[in-house]
Amino acid sequence: MLLKNLGLTFEDIKAYTEKYMIETYERFPFVAERAKGMYLYDEKGNGYLDFYGGIAVNSAGSCNDKVQQAIIDQTGDIIHTFNYPYTIPQALLAKLVCETIGMDKIFFQSTGTEANEAMIKLARKYGTEKYGDNRYHIVTAKNSFHGRTYGAMSATGQPDNACQVGFKPMVPGFTYADFNDLDAFKAAVTEDTIAIMLEPIQGEGGVNVGTEAFFKGIRKLCDDNGLLLLIDEIQTGWYRTGKAMAYMHFGIEPDVVSMAKALGGGMPIGAICAKAEVAQAFSMGSHGTTYGGNPVCCAAAYAEIGELIDRGLGDNAAEVGAYFMEKLRGLPHVKEVRGVGLIIGVELDIPRAVDVKHGALDRFLLTTAIGANVVRMVPPLIATKEDCDKAYDILEETIGALL
Repeated sequence: MLLKNLGLTFEDIKAYTEKYMIETYERFPFVAERAKGMYLYDEKGNGYLDFYGGIAVNSAGSCNDKVQQAIIDQTGDIIHTFNYPYTIPQALLAKLVCETIGMDKIFFQSTGTEANEAMIKLARKYGTEKYGDNRYHIVTAKNSFHGRTYGAMSATGQPDNACQVGFKPMVPGFTYADFNDLDAFKAAVTEDTIAIMLEPIQGEGGVNVGTEAFFKGIRKLCDDNGLLLLIDEIQTGWYRTGKAMAYMHFGIEPDVVSMAKALGGGMPIGAICAKAEVAQAFSMGSHGTTYGGNPVCCAAAYAEIGELIDRGLGDNAAEVGAYFMEKLRGLPHVKEVRGVGLIIGVELDIPRAVDVKHGALDRFLLTTAIGANVVRMVPPLIATKEDCDKAYDILEETIGALL
């Protein structure tokens, strides 16, 4: 849908949005009209090199041909039904996901925060059924981010962040401990604890990478105390770090893992995968969803995962990400570059990350800022070294102009 074909202007769209929409986003001064591969195009035809990827969503590239065709084909058969009949895309996707990551069962949701809600509910239901009503407590990490619905928001270890301020009281039963600090997590576990919930890499927290020693220690802590290990792979899952799931870098397995974002190739879908013993806690009628497992979304996800696997985009993410991170260390005012694969945080030694984001936008590069000091990038996994060189040049020019 193009503005010129509708007889509308950018100002028209801006005015309609400001008048009729509840605005909680910082709007950029353009209309996103179309996208392809590594680029997002505005109403004037300008191409923005997309190193934000729809927030780690468009992993096989925007409007991937196979994903688009899968959507078109599925809408010719059935767009939506309830979850009582079997559907082909849902069954095929369930098999592909579980076999790829070595989990037993899957439950589909519509978004990442819903997936984390389902993971929290499953853990508490499992705790209640196995140990009694007192086993409900979950320990999460400080500086984490798990979503914006009440359970996921309460699990988020940022009580002074805007995502929680004004919405209290939070859902009870959560405690926060320092990320990568095994002793802090041991101290936080009580007789009421049923699970520990962690991101392998804290994306919204500033791209803080978990250590192998920490995660192996957490796995043992859970095993020794009858706890579940819940891993949030909403942002890191599906080859962003080079492996199908980021926890695989640590040589561990979770009891439940959540996923979304890259799963759907741009279509709204989330899911949890669980070990069979844990999955049994969701009995008939105990959890449900109207749109979760939608046939069109599942068809798109099946095509997206197929593209990631068939094109070896995990290997590309690992190689190109390592190249880009090393290059980024040469930028002026860089304190540290963190990440794995193509989830990258550039911490500056000055509080100008938001200015860098806006300056890069003016030069047709899409990034984002975390707090005052961190520029975060999560580009599509099709990114090349040449794309990274171009992004580096823009960032270098941007920082130079600011300072």
